[in-house]
Amino acid sequence: MSETLRSLRALSDPTRLRIVALLEKDELSVNELQEITRLGQSRISTHLGLLSDCELVQSRREGKRTFYKLNPQASSTTGEFIQLAIRGAKELPEHAGDQINLKRILARRREQAQLFFNQVAGRFDRVYGPGRSWQAFGHLLLRILPPLSVADLGAGEGLLSELLARRCKKVIAVDNSEKIVEFGAAKARKNGLKNLEFRLGDLQNPPIETGSVDLVILSQALHHAADPAAALVAAFKLLKAPGQVLILDLLAHKFEKARELYGDRWLGFAESDLQRWLELAGFKKIEISVVAREEQPPHFQTILAGGEK
Repeated sequence: MSETLRSLRALSDPTRLRIVALLEKDELSVNELQEITRLGQSRISTHLGLLSDCELVQSRREGKRTFYKLNPQASSTTGEFIQLAIRGAKELPEHAGDQINLKRILARRREQAQLFFNQVAGRFDRVYGPGRSWQAFGHLLLRILPPLSVADLGAGEGLLSELLARRCKKVIAVDNSEKIVEFGAAKARKNGLKNLEFRLGDLQNPPIETGSVDLVILSQALHHAADPAAALVAAFKLLKAPGQVLILDLLAHKFEKARELYGDRWLGFAESDLQRWLELAGFKKIEISVVAREEQPPHFQTILAGGEK
């Protein structure tokens, strides 16, 4: 049977259309597909077998689980069938529910990964060993950094900038407070950090040459910006190609007192907003995840976002 006929036969079943559309977003295990579609495991496995036979999907083993994804090496003809299948799936009555369940499953997967990190971090704090500390761990990670040129936007007094300057080729710390810039510059001189420079400016128009840095960092700074989207456009312009932006900020919250207590313009950000603004600024390979949650009310959550130029 020809490749075209085999693909047509494989995609003649609505369930297989649903599976193809789900795998467009991310690779999924059989159990995850079962939970999303509410179908039995044997039925899911049968459909995946047919899709694999036609080279529409690929699989990989991870421990006892098998993960499936759309075939990235599919021929042009097969690729066209995949796109038709995705379009067809959107017309099915189950599509909306599948997408909601998919979003939930992927969010749970991220939370489980974060839970593992938190468990590791918890063990790190609980188990004492001579010389075992977060301070030492931080220095180890700094040694891994290549000699980058970095722009730390909304740097404040420059704690992060000082740490980076001990390893990076050059660090430019930008803040809109003249007193803070003066304080940071004086401290840098006192510590002999000749590669750390403080400049007065704002996030939307930082005083740094276009295409001059390898990395732009906005650490708990974006929620102070008058226009966060414009700040990310400005960050994109500062970067060399290739270059990277890293954002640490708060996940959207409802603690209104943050405006008065901390001078916050924005009560954190939704992941979808950061994704959209980064895309509009021109960034690619965007990754966004929640990386920390405070145990005490109001339980602020920290979000890490990154993208490449």
